[in-house]
Amino acid sequence: MKTISSSIIVPARLVFLMWAVYFIETTFMINLSVYGILPRTLDGLVGIVMAPLLHGSVAHLVSNTMPLLIFGTMLYMFYDRIASRVFLQCYFVTGALVWLFARPAYHIGASGLIYGLASFLIFFGFFRKDFKSLLISIIIMIFYGSLFYGLLPTQMHVSFESHLMGGIVGFVNALRASRMKQVSSEP
Repeated sequence: MKTISSSIIVPARLVFLMWAVYFIETTFMINLSVYGILPRTLDGLVGIVMAPLLHGSVAHLVSNTMPLLIFGTMLYMFYDRIASRVFLQCYFVTGALVWLFARPAYHIGASGLIYGLASFLIFFGFFRKDFKSLLISIIIMIFYGSLFYGLLPTQMHVSFESHLMGGIVGFVNALRASRMKQVSSEP
């Protein structure tokens, strides 16, 4: 198992980039949302990379910051051998699925990635059935179980498609990883 300080590096760098992009956007009064995912358009492809860095408000950014730091750190701390693969797939595959299947609107924010990480951490414990993984699953469900409400199309301006696709990507990654022999750094 890695330390918190070494496990937080990747998620903290992404959070730093998210805040830097928002700072640039507000300081220079430019709207970067047009670089989000616009499904099934050539211009919208850039959003697969850019969307998690873009946020519509400081409240949106703040609401994505803590879960990304927590879930990302947990992923790298407990499952470091597969963490980068899971993290990158939750980032890029989620974006690609949103581009393919979501409604025609700009989709921005890191919540698809967050749902992917949460879904992975929850389902991996149930698939793997070892004490540590089950404990992580239960802790996330206790503190973040309300995430599941985000899978429903309840608000027009919220991309439930990003949440749903992230959840699916996390689930698939958990299923695949649970079949691997060793996923953490422990001997």
